[in-house]
Amino acid sequence: MRQVKKGERLFQISLYLFMIFMGLITLYPFLNVLAISLNDSLDTIKGGVHLLPRVFTWNNYREVFTYPNLVTGFNISFLRTAVGTGLGLLSTAMVAYVISCREFVARRLVTALFILTMYVSGGLIPEFMLVRKLGLMNNFWVYILPGLISGWNVFVLRAYIDTLPVSLMESAKLDGANELTIFLRIVLPLCKPILATIALFIAVAQWNSWFDTYIYCSGKQALTTLQYEMMRILQDVTSATTSSMYGINEYNAPRTSPESIQAAITIVVTIPILLVYPFLQKYFVKGLTLGAIKS
Repeated sequence: MRQVKKGERLFQISLYLFMIFMGLITLYPFLNVLAISLNDSLDTIKGGVHLLPRVFTWNNYREVFTYPNLVTGFNISFLRTAVGTGLGLLSTAMVAYVISCREFVARRLVTALFILTMYVSGGLIPEFMLVRKLGLMNNFWVYILPGLISGWNVFVLRAYIDTLPVSLMESAKLDGANELTIFLRIVLPLCKPILATIALFIAVAQWNSWFDTYIYCSGKQALTTLQYEMMRILQDVTSATTSSMYGINEYNAPRTSPESIQAAITIVVTIPILLVYPFLQKYFVKGLTLGAIKS
């Protein structure tokens, strides 16, 4: 066994200490928000709450869950995340495979069009007019169709497909396999790491989205999302606090502060994604690095 030199050991110790330090400063904001969400609101206003709640209470979460439409918002957010991730991943994979095939005549044109979407956008007003013309206002599919495919995800997945041995596809074609068979039985199974990575990107984007609810579905309560309802709760608490400060509502002062409610809301909407991440973590780093080998 090779003896570790003193300089190498010192470097390893320094590296471990640095990584521990980076981990702590990365974890601290989340622990701080968790502590504030579990701390009494009036006590939080005084400041000084860091890693542990000073006056433990569940009142902030009770206040959040007393608001109506949270269950509906959670169901719609979960549904849009599941459907949007599944359809978005399948659509992205199909487009990436097509433009990775050198036999595809319009390969360069399609690639250029997707690159264009990464730099140029029609803007909010043209997008709103298009959605209205398509009849997607107050429609569940407005959450899915407009952002079904991302150019960046397509290119990351295509770069990963380009690293696969061409001989596999050629052998399959010699055995009589068509493009659909090659895509489903060869390409997709070999792309599990990058597919898991892109699935996580899409799921996080779908779960965190609220502005499309505000623009397109605010007129239909049955299509509200969890993020949109959380935003409304925070606005209500902030408005009530402001009113009580000016004596407008002094006999019905809010039981929680905006800071405490914001912390509780952050934890509520973050936990579902944190529960999903461990199942994809083993693919995440591998997929992200291998997918960036070449463009």
